[in-house]
Amino acid sequence: MSATTAIRVLRAAGVAFEEHRYRYEAHGGTRVSARELGVDEHLVVKTLVLQEDQGRLLLMLIHGDRQVSLKALARQIDARRIEQCDAVVAQRATGYRLGGTSPFGTRQPLPTYVERTVLALPRIYINGGARGLLVSLSPAVLIMVLGAVTVEVGIST
Repeated sequence: MSATTAIRVLRAAGVAFEEHRYRYEAHGGTRVSARELGVDEHLVVKTLVLQEDQGRLLLMLIHGDRQVSLKALARQIDARRIEQCDAVVAQRATGYRLGGTSPFGTRQPLPTYVERTVLALPRIYINGGARGLLVSLSPAVLIMVLGAVTVEVGIST
């Protein structure tokens, strides 16, 4: 049993979840975690910290085997431009190290967006707040606990 901030938030919210540890590889991403856990990479949801042109940070949750169309996301949330956030800024805002970023229990509350098709999955695997730790849970938790807003911005990799 882990005691990351994300795990504590999920327990406090009464969320049913399972912890899954795997051997973390730097820059391996969802491809490695899916392989190590023996699950389809489409079920692994990555947490991206992005930044609007005005400097406001946001989280984007998307299938591991998809990329985000930053232009489509900007259009859908009425931003002029969105880009990847600097790793140091992301760590400061979330309290999590790169490769261990969970959308649950971020240091600063951040607006959260989720690819619509993620919600159609029966179960997802998402970072539990540490490198080498995923939690599996119902995707409905993303709406219930995070208040995530659905968008359609995924593109095939």
